[in-house]
Amino acid sequence: MGSIAEPAPEVNYSKPLGIRFIEYIKRSSISYKTHQAIVLIVTFFAYLTYHATRKTTSVVKSALDPQSPDLDLKSPFSWTRAYSHKPLESTRNSWVLGAGWAPFNGADGTALLGQLDVAFLFVYAVGMFFSGHAGDRMDLRIFLTIGMVGTGLFTALFGIGYWANVHLFYYYLIVQMLAGLFQSTGWPSVVAVVGNWFGKKKRGLIMGIWNAHTSLGNITGSVVASILLKYGWGWSMVVPGLGITFVGIVLFLFLPVSPESVGASMDDDELLSPRKEGEEVTEPLLRAKSDDKDAVGFLEAWRIPGVAPFALCLFFAKLVAYTFLYWLPFYISHTAIEGRYLSNEESGNLSTLFDVGGVVGGILAGHISDRLGARAITAASFMYCAIPALFFYRSYGHVSMTLNIILMLITGMFVNGPYALITTAVSADLGTHSSLKGNSKALATVTAIIDGTGSIGAAIGPLLTGYISTKSWSAVFTMLMGAALIAGLLLTRLVVAEVAAKIQGLRSELTRSRSPETEV
Repeated sequence: MGSIAEPAPEVNYSKPLGIRFIEYIKRSSISYKTHQAIVLIVTFFAYLTYHATRKTTSVVKSALDPQSPDLDLKSPFSWTRAYSHKPLESTRNSWVLGAGWAPFNGADGTALLGQLDVAFLFVYAVGMFFSGHAGDRMDLRIFLTIGMVGTGLFTALFGIGYWANVHLFYYYLIVQMLAGLFQSTGWPSVVAVVGNWFGKKKRGLIMGIWNAHTSLGNITGSVVASILLKYGWGWSMVVPGLGITFVGIVLFLFLPVSPESVGASMDDDELLSPRKEGEEVTEPLLRAKSDDKDAVGFLEAWRIPGVAPFALCLFFAKLVAYTFLYWLPFYISHTAIEGRYLSNEESGNLSTLFDVGGVVGGILAGHISDRLGARAITAASFMYCAIPALFFYRSYGHVSMTLNIILMLITGMFVNGPYALITTAVSADLGTHSSLKGNSKALATVTAIIDGTGSIGAAIGPLLTGYISTKSWSAVFTMLMGAALIAGLLLTRLVVAEVAAKIQGLRSELTRSRSPETEV
């Protein structure tokens, strides 16, 4: 009877060492559902650490450039009279703001920090296109491990500049660029792995919950960096770098890239269950039968219906989201709330609430899009709602801490909701589009095109913020509201198509419901 579990050793050479160890302890093969659970857990924590290391710089920059608090309170961009007076507390309290770190504590410090952001994000965006292309052609487990260890190395090297007393701008610039290159391996790869194991049923909701790793990673990075900041800003970079390296090793040991790679097959109850909603409901998105097909080319992937509109929409959506990702703690520490400036640690901790709202927004957007069967309508609606949310946060966020928290949660929900939806469920939908005729070697490429295009916007937003914020934070928020509006408008054609499809569906249902009466 023990021979039933013996086919597994035939494919052991391709199984991760950790999976082999678990099967050795169990004396039997791991079930399909257990493999799925391992995939969700490992990829969740993998991308959580990617974002945690990405978020640390937004907290550290408030220590590198502690000067220049919000001085545009009397500027023509200011929207409320409440901003027309200086807070009672001095804006030059060095015990709150600190001395900074050359070369970032000079008059052009904010602009230099903006250049670091744009260098990181442009390399990240360009690297994303190549990573998606490579991810469809090599072992994703090895590819992700290299990316995570490389990310950890260069994140730590940024922090080592603290102890090495490095004040050369180009050292930090080059380190950030290399960190961005390795960071680009993450997203296309984890989406492709999840796509290998999970079907279309409730994809928006499942991926909305799974995509919480983005916001939880931001929260983790903010909290860890804020706590360690008091011991020296270098620790805020080195510790997250070590963390992603450790998780990368765990991923190498345990991640099953696809059912075929570990010889897994669906349980009997899954194979025998009725498929009322279509075969793809219970089967993985990508099927082994298509593995002999050539990988989809870059230009061919762009021609898949819906890829271009969603990619361009994400350009502006990520411009907004990443401006908050990189500048929110800095903005909070330089803006008086109830007449008081928060410390760097307090600002970093408070900024995590934006990502808490993002978790809710991602899950909500996924659930709504599943119920409506309309990704474009959902994404566009969230982007339009983000416009008043941004306006109210800038105009009234300073009035009280309670109001700041409420408005930040709402803003995070509407800003991150469509961003999460497009980068997960929409990318998976388009990566398995009917026009591909079942070709499995497209999901990472499509994901890379959509998120890579979005990442160019993510680079431009923080760059512009670094320059515009020196004159007016209100102008920064005006830019963000304009970007949110454009993001929604770019989906207009798809929204119209989805509305037309809904109307046609309702007419068909009415026709079917009336037909028996007509016959009588």
